[in-house]
Amino acid sequence: MSQLKLFIDLTRLKRPIGFMLLFWPCAWGLTLAYDFSKNLNNYFYFLFLFFLGSVLMRSAGCIINDIFDKEFDSKVSRTKNRPVASGAVTVKLAISYSIFLCLLALIVLLNFNSFTIILALGSMPLAFTYPLMKRFTYWPQLFLGVTFNYGLILGWTSVHGELSLIPILFYVGAIFWTLGYDTIYGYQDINDDEIIGLKSTSIKFKSKPYFFLVTCYLILFLIIILLGILNKFNNMFFFFTILIAYHLFYFQLKKVNLNDPSSCLDCFKSNNVFGFLVLSGMVIGKI
Repeated sequence: MSQLKLFIDLTRLKRPIGFMLLFWPCAWGLTLAYDFSKNLNNYFYFLFLFFLGSVLMRSAGCIINDIFDKEFDSKVSRTKNRPVASGAVTVKLAISYSIFLCLLALIVLLNFNSFTIILALGSMPLAFTYPLMKRFTYWPQLFLGVTFNYGLILGWTSVHGELSLIPILFYVGAIFWTLGYDTIYGYQDINDDEIIGLKSTSIKFKSKPYFFLVTCYLILFLIIILLGILNKFNNMFFFFTILIAYHLFYFQLKKVNLNDPSSCLDCFKSNNVFGFLVLSGMVIGKI
């Protein structure tokens, strides 16, 4: 039971916001592409596969992240008790867990068409090199955005088997979403990160954080509006954009206190609501 607890801690399974932020873009891409006049069984089947894949890959990613950041995590108050950093789980065992999870994710991936499989395999270098970026650049959140929202492309290709401008446009918007929420998340550790020499957009824009955050969320919001127009969604979709705007610009940016780690974490977690609002708006907009 102690090993099971360590495995759950290692993979952050008790913190579902991590894999949900990976899942929402997959669901958006799938919903954007799917024809709801057809059999819905395939839609829910693909949705389940993407959810399962998100849990597995997020769990594997957490382990890789903890292995790479072992020395840094031990110096940060929020992360010093993580299983690898504390020595409760050896690096060798952690790698074994990660390989096992990746193999399970591969089994899930093989249920999709060949184009989607190739694209997904092509994203693996991104997934496993992201943890290194904060050592070299102030833009690790950009690399996270490119990686975490890749599922939006896969959701689209799982239906159409090819790419087009619409999912790429949405993908760009989703990257700005990640730039925003992960910059807010980074403010939890900004003091420790500066001391140990790690980089982030939180540090880069610490003198004008709200300008950067508003810019990211405004670009995201305008792209969502444009998607509704290009896809000829009904008026209910545009009603949901009002809720989306309220959530982004008031509930997150207006209420968050960047000097309070608990406020930053609450704001970060609220992106689960954002993901659900966007998905609901697209579903209703297509009916």
